[in-house]
Amino acid sequence: MKKVFFSSLILTALVGGLFYFYLSLPDVAVLKQRNPKSSALMELRAEEYRQKHIRVARHQVWVSYTAISENLKKAILLSEDAAFFSHKGVDLNELKEALKKDWETGSFKRGGSTITMQLAKNLYLNPSKNPLRKVKEIVIAWQLEQALPKRRIFEIYLNVVEWGRNIYGAEAAARHYFGKSAANLDVLEAATLAALLPSPRDSRQRGVLYRRNVILGRLASVGYLTQAEYNRAKQVPLFQKVEAEAPFLRQTD
Repeated sequence: MKKVFFSSLILTALVGGLFYFYLSLPDVAVLKQRNPKSSALMELRAEEYRQKHIRVARHQVWVSYTAISENLKKAILLSEDAAFFSHKGVDLNELKEALKKDWETGSFKRGGSTITMQLAKNLYLNPSKNPLRKVKEIVIAWQLEQALPKRRIFEIYLNVVEWGRNIYGAEAAARHYFGKSAANLDVLEAATLAALLPSPRDSRQRGVLYRRNVILGRLASVGYLTQAEYNRAKQVPLFQKVEAEAPFLRQTD
């Protein structure tokens, strides 16, 4: 009798937990027509500044998908999620490798997150790295993929992702770092912004320069740059204004 009672109790707790989990999921369908005004990450950063009694304005300018350089889109896809347009929100191979690495190191550091998963985390979740949050991230990513086309998911990501201290989105980042619109970013500038994404508030030049050159190498490997263009591009210092003598750093209209 006790066994039946405890089994029923456990089942009830599980059902209740699943029901609570379901109720806590966001309504992502509203993003079809409505741009998010803020995100969980933006609110977290704002609270961090409030606690330190620092007044910092948020820099974000929403632009359409077509108003963002193809150079930046390509650089981010190759650096963050090369399989974005083919997976359903979760890259199972990358996630498996991440879990394997975490198991071997006894930590939970390598996320294996796709662009859709990153968007789910930025919009709705806290940045803590624990298994339960990861499960929720995966579920919300699946919701996003069911509700929105890939292009819309990528557009929202490009407009809300963190790119520095209170800098969000490609347009604000392009203006801050290069004094131009996101539509006019050249290949080198795009690779630099993509290199900032893993640690957007840590702009130590050595790490960013290394990641930028890795991304340039990936662009060359898929034919987006020639080998000669890559060899010249990787010699350019970070954030240096590129003049007309480097025509390979082409811009998109």
